[in-house]
Amino acid sequence: MHRPLIAYVRVAPRERVDERPGLEGQRRTLEAAAAERGWELVRVERDVRSGRTMRRPGLRAALAACREGEAEGIVVARLDRLTYSLPDLAEIVGQAMDAGFSIIALEPDLDLATEAGRLTGQVLATASRWEPRSLAAPARRVLDRQAPGRPSSTPEPLADRIRAMRASGMTLQAICDVLNEEGVPTPRGGARWRPTSLRAIVRNTSPAGVAPED
Repeated sequence: MHRPLIAYVRVAPRERVDERPGLEGQRRTLEAAAAERGWELVRVERDVRSGRTMRRPGLRAALAACREGEAEGIVVARLDRLTYSLPDLAEIVGQAMDAGFSIIALEPDLDLATEAGRLTGQVLATASRWEPRSLAAPARRVLDRQAPGRPSSTPEPLADRIRAMRASGMTLQAICDVLNEEGVPTPRGGARWRPTSLRAIVRNTSPAGVAPED
């Protein structure tokens, strides 16, 4: 079946090739699958970045090309080449379902164009729109009791910076990506920022005219 697809390959900067397939190995695997199944690989997008961030130029280019109709979908050799994060996977699949393109993985077998793939995609696309209120609310209440307005362990300059980034129009995920990229610790000393880490700060201290992200 002829399908124009964009192949996406990724390795982390310090990833061992004996643990994960290299860029060329992934490319060859995708080319072999394309030849066997009659796909057309429009081009190959690649990143040498962690799969724990969405700030990857190759992935962004692949998604943009699919949204613009250049290809019918993105194909990866392994799903973990797309992302390690389940929330990010839900977001990517949600974008694909909304824009009408497919996400295809050879391992595990996933294709949003198939009936089974569509069912999986619908679940993930729905999850991508959820606000985890039932999970985030208890933690937020604890933080609010500690210090109304923002967690007491969040330095004022950092809280101001987060507010400024949010006021500029950045999403909570985009702010998390910046902080994670810079290695800024969370208020509790963790290494990974997530949108739920920011909600108490943004919700209670948003500048005038800037609505918290729901």
